[in-house]
Amino acid sequence: MLKSLEIKDYALIEHLNVEFGTGLNIITGETGAGKSIIVDAMGLLLGGRASTEVVRKGALKSFVEGIFNVEKNKKVHSLLKENELGPTQELIIRREISLKGANRCFVNDSPVPLTFINQIGDLLIDIHGQHEHQSLLRTETHIEFLDQYVNHESLLNDYRKSFKEFQNKISELNSFKEKEKTLNEKKDLYSFQIKEIDSVAPNENEDEKINKELKILENSEKLLELTTSIYDLLYNSENSVQDVLGEVNRKLSELTIIDKTFSEIEGENRNVLSQIKDISDSIRSYNSKIEVQPEQVEELRSRLGAINLLKKKYGGSIYAVIEHRKKIGEELSLAENFSEKINEIEKQIKKLRDVCKEKAFDISSKRKAKIPSIEKNVNHTLNELGIAHSSFKVMLTHTTAEDDNFILDGNKKIKITENGCDEVEFFISTNIGEDVKPLIKVASGGEISRVMLALKSVLAKTEALPVLIFDEIDTGISGRIAQRVGESLCELSKSHQIIAITHLPQIAANANYHYAVNKKLVGERVVSSIVKLDKEKRVEEIAKLMSGEIITEASIKGAKEMIKN
Repeated sequence: MLKSLEIKDYALIEHLNVEFGTGLNIITGETGAGKSIIVDAMGLLLGGRASTEVVRKGALKSFVEGIFNVEKNKKVHSLLKENELGPTQELIIRREISLKGANRCFVNDSPVPLTFINQIGDLLIDIHGQHEHQSLLRTETHIEFLDQYVNHESLLNDYRKSFKEFQNKISELNSFKEKEKTLNEKKDLYSFQIKEIDSVAPNENEDEKINKELKILENSEKLLELTTSIYDLLYNSENSVQDVLGEVNRKLSELTIIDKTFSEIEGENRNVLSQIKDISDSIRSYNSKIEVQPEQVEELRSRLGAINLLKKKYGGSIYAVIEHRKKIGEELSLAENFSEKINEIEKQIKKLRDVCKEKAFDISSKRKAKIPSIEKNVNHTLNELGIAHSSFKVMLTHTTAEDDNFILDGNKKIKITENGCDEVEFFISTNIGEDVKPLIKVASGGEISRVMLALKSVLAKTEALPVLIFDEIDTGISGRIAQRVGESLCELSKSHQIIAITHLPQIAANANYHYAVNKKLVGERVVSSIVKLDKEKRVEEIAKLMSGEIITEASIKGAKEMIKN
């Protein structure tokens, strides 16, 4: 529901703020007063084309703001959630048109792109008249109207679940085929890399171990020289440490015989002799194992070079080399088993295609069964609304698929979408003897409005409808037909909000809320304004519609008799 509309510095409107009610909201006023400007501003609010020409002279920018109650609009809530705008019971949409060209859109004070305004606008308001923002002029919405009449939402949801699985599986297949192509192109490269890595087969941390081993082997001659020298100094040469300490020990023994206080020193010296013996034995053992092996050094250097080359090519560490080998090994294994995997996915796709076919044909059958009924009801309503001898037809067709989204009917590939296997378009003839033609190419603005009114009247019990705005529904009608249009609008307004602009008292008399648009001269500028009429003013306005500017007692009486609410 549209709760309020605020317009500032837009065309003839300096500042306008109007609150709308539930049911039927009627707007009247003299030709040129600015009624259609209000509808144009609503179209702009919903994503219509913007031009700096609409900015009122002397102003820097125009803005239009609408406040909507969306508490029960599940589609709006879903769209807001998808765009991370959060749940809300009240939606504020604002559009600004600046002379500087900085046109901006806001939803609940958050800046949004124009495409989002278009999306959410389609879920809020349907405008009918000489405006682009009307669903009947978009052929893709015709199937939605039919489905609303058939009222098989649970079947559609069930089919859409299967269709989504089907599409996901096709995407998976295409992904595998693309991967197969890529891997086939890289198969030789991967095989070469595996062979290169496996020929070295490095172990984790092997480079660190080789570096330590090389450090020792590359210094084997020096190690041999130093350990031999140490052993000689400690044990194996004349006047070695062992010999000197042995002589010291003998003299300490003699001292101990004379003075027992040397016994402790003698013991300490023996301990030192023992330690020197252990050190000498360790040095001799190490020395005996030293071999100068230039061939082994060269071999280790060669292996370390091979490992370092792999590290440089495949990630900078042995761990990275091993991980790369593992990854391309799995890829190569996958490439060699693609046929088996692809066959498995294709079997799943065939099964899902059969499921989609069964459900899509069931939905199509139910649509076909309801077409005669909706055609009969719409044609009857159109006749009552003044489009006599009309022929409204619902054309249901199948399209040959050009991609993988198809089901098979014999050898024919039928395109399927989230709506099933059908394409629906409304056709109409408004004159006797003429063939039906596509609705969007035949009907005029006023006729389109009445076709929509007829459709909505037929669908009213099966659809939670958006706000409907009718600008030219009274074009070319009067008398009984105008009365019938008014009654239809009144009946339809029981299920949703309607805003209608009219010049006819028969329609205006059905209003739940009546607004008058006026144009007056303020200084040297023309300004449009809108006012909500009380009961007395409403009678005067309808009387004016009946008799013109000069209101008579008869027109007042007629207006009172005509007013329904």
